[in-house]
Amino acid sequence: MFLPTTPDELKKLKWDALDVILVTGDTYIDSPFIGVSVIGHVLVHAGFRVGIIAQPDPDTPADISRLGEPRLFWGITGGCMDSMVANYTATKKKRKSDDLTAGGRNHRRPDRAVVVYANLIRRYFKNTTPLVLGGVEASLRRIAHYDYWSDSIRRSILFDARADALVYGMAEKAILELARTLRDGRRINDIRGICYIAPVPPPDHTELPSYEDVVAEKTLFNRMFHLFYRNNDPLTARGLFQKHGPRFLVQNPPQPHLTSGEFDEIYALDFARDVHPYYGAQGRVNALETIKFSITSHRGCYGECNFCSIGVHEGRTVISRSEQSIMDEARKLTGFSDFKGYIPDIGGATANMYGMECRKKQQHGVCKSKRCLYPQVCDSLHADHSRQIHLLRNLQRIPGVKKVFVASGIRHDLLLSDKKHCAEYMRELVKSHTSGQLKVAPEHTVPDVLTLMSKPQAVALLNFKRLFEKSNESSGKKQYLTYYFIAAHPGCTEEDMHRLKSFAGRELKTTPRQVQIFTPLPSTYSSVMYYTGTDPFTGKKIFVEKKNDNKQKQKNILTGGQNR
Repeated sequence: MFLPTTPDELKKLKWDALDVILVTGDTYIDSPFIGVSVIGHVLVHAGFRVGIIAQPDPDTPADISRLGEPRLFWGITGGCMDSMVANYTATKKKRKSDDLTAGGRNHRRPDRAVVVYANLIRRYFKNTTPLVLGGVEASLRRIAHYDYWSDSIRRSILFDARADALVYGMAEKAILELARTLRDGRRINDIRGICYIAPVPPPDHTELPSYEDVVAEKTLFNRMFHLFYRNNDPLTARGLFQKHGPRFLVQNPPQPHLTSGEFDEIYALDFARDVHPYYGAQGRVNALETIKFSITSHRGCYGECNFCSIGVHEGRTVISRSEQSIMDEARKLTGFSDFKGYIPDIGGATANMYGMECRKKQQHGVCKSKRCLYPQVCDSLHADHSRQIHLLRNLQRIPGVKKVFVASGIRHDLLLSDKKHCAEYMRELVKSHTSGQLKVAPEHTVPDVLTLMSKPQAVALLNFKRLFEKSNESSGKKQYLTYYFIAAHPGCTEEDMHRLKSFAGRELKTTPRQVQIFTPLPSTYSSVMYYTGTDPFTGKKIFVEKKNDNKQKQKNILTGGQNR
């Protein structure tokens, strides 16, 4: 079921007004892979009237005004990606294409979309209902943060957008509580999982170094980020506040994680799994090809790679759907007229984290003194791939399903730590769920760089490669590993890239093609390294390549390409 985006749809529904209007920087794809669609359906399921305005023209009132004014609040998101990441390459060149815009041309998403859309609403709706920010752009910019594109420390996005609240993380629970609280005319300040601006901070919250202080002193920026990062788990986090001028950003502790049953309920909602016709008339949306018949099996990641934002946004605890829920979704897919029998991907941020999590973490929260996978896989995790093996085999047996692929990346050190099911899982992938190539993301092979990334050392990659090749041989397959690498990560020099190239040729027998230049994403440890020029865990100075030509050169060393 599509959520309404035009006045005619409101008339057909006999809705005189909406409770919530969601504004997004992506075109409107009604899919469980699209955050704004999930939030919209969750609210509708709870009895609220919700509409969506996608990629409104910021220069006229035509788009933003067409559904009127909501009774409760405006929900604003930049889309599935931070708008600056969507609009610019790692070397700050404007991207020409956009897979989440109809027609594929990057011409509908403004820079800093959350701020632009908030200002657009304020321009045409004076004294309107609250503006609530959400999605990855807002979530990762909720405190003072390093912004790569302006090379500066920016304030919390709440101040720049002049919004009333921000829901961080995946936010289904927070947005429901917020909607009910506003409907009942109550104060929102005690809701978990939100940020807001206050004249005085709550007495039970922990103070972060102020915006002014972290701008002036990099060591304080580092201290601020440690405090922020360590207070994102629902079981252990304290509320935070940060002074910005005369006012305070307040971050309440996170909402509890969804239970498996609550997660299942979301994926049972009636998604159309298509582009809304209003936007589909504007051209093809490339992203739909990847997500239309794919299935999410779990959420979150305990890998905690320093360059990745998933842990901060989705959480460091993995929540898995039940096998029955996933099977029901697969059966539903077989009923679509254009389903050809192929499920392009079953997975999450990392495919092989389905169905496993540390019980200690689930009961007491994340450990403050160590990580789940780095520098080695923690014994308390009890890596066990049997649930995913069982799931994959049962999905293949559904009438109408010809093939189920695992296209999400594999965490190779996690697989190798499962001594009981390691070989069986690899055989299952190679035999039935790989389309010629299996993705693995070592990111680098030089020890010092891997340490700064919080990635496993190269010996694990070589052991994984041998296991893959053995499974290929025993299955009679001729398939390949696709390696993903990063150039110009903090601490990485040109010499390190030459060492990586030598390793790839000598040990991996390949010239890598899947190489990206490091982008300092807001609210990641690697962005702290990039800004401060130090290792945030030791305080030692590290080399940081900041010249774009030299970043490109690092990439070209590995790929054999030329500067462009």
